[in-house]
Amino acid sequence: MAIPHRIDVHHHPTPAKELAERTIGQPGIANWTPEQSIEDMDKNGVATALLSLPHRAAAWRGDRMKASNKARAWNEFMTRQANDHPGRFGVFAAVPILDIESSLRETEYALDTLKADGINLMTNIGDKWLGDPHYFPLFEELNRRKVVVYTHPISPDCMQNTMLPGVDDSMIEFCADTTRAIGCLLFSGAADRFKDIRFIFSHAGGTMPFIVERFTRRPLVDESLAAFVPDGVLAYLKRFYYDTAQASHVHAMSSITKLVAVTQLVFGTDFPFRNAEDHVNGLKACGFSADDLRAIECGNAQRLLPRWRN
Repeated sequence: MAIPHRIDVHHHPTPAKELAERTIGQPGIANWTPEQSIEDMDKNGVATALLSLPHRAAAWRGDRMKASNKARAWNEFMTRQANDHPGRFGVFAAVPILDIESSLRETEYALDTLKADGINLMTNIGDKWLGDPHYFPLFEELNRRKVVVYTHPISPDCMQNTMLPGVDDSMIEFCADTTRAIGCLLFSGAADRFKDIRFIFSHAGGTMPFIVERFTRRPLVDESLAAFVPDGVLAYLKRFYYDTAQASHVHAMSSITKLVAVTQLVFGTDFPFRNAEDHVNGLKACGFSADDLRAIECGNAQRLLPRWRN
């Protein structure tokens, strides 16, 4: 039997209701256990999964203490899973992002005390997208530390539950909001100013690869935007990393691989909302060479996250 080698950078614990303080809306998900994850990982050759917050729980509004306590509770919960199951779980830590001072404190605690692998940020919180100047004090510190920032989409306030009954925001808005966040990072100047942050974007960059010409043309028709992307739009997009969660199929992979090198792709599953088998088989069907497939499944993540090289 082959030794498990895959590294899943997009994996969500959804623990007991008293920690999550919400139900995700899918049967059984609120009752997640590490054993459920490990069973799926073992079946599909996944050595390690990086745990991250799947929703807004750490961004309480109007209550700074509650937001800070929520982020701390999540981060310590995820760290316990990593400590209790050595080698199987890493952590992208949550921060109470609407409170920058508390976010800086939680970043220090998560990275220095809990030894988290990176920081988890949503594409927007409170309709402040990544790249908004609100984030800059935190980005200064993340850039100084050269932190890996895993981003996860969430629908903006104005677009929540706006479609049909039974059609949730993840169907369209999640991929659209990743694109909004990338655009904001580019055209606020954040992508240029904070070049040492290693961003991972979910779902192969959302809708961005399909509409990339709209990104590249805007600075050509608006010189004020060109100043924010002095290296050229494509240069920044090619530096970012993109996971394969819910994008491990020929349509998404054909698009993203025309834009960025295989070195920028990392394996993700979106467990427990999807499973590893779907993504392992999906990537195999995309026509990657054995070397490129190995790079996507583990090599690129090992370069990005040296702790998981062995």
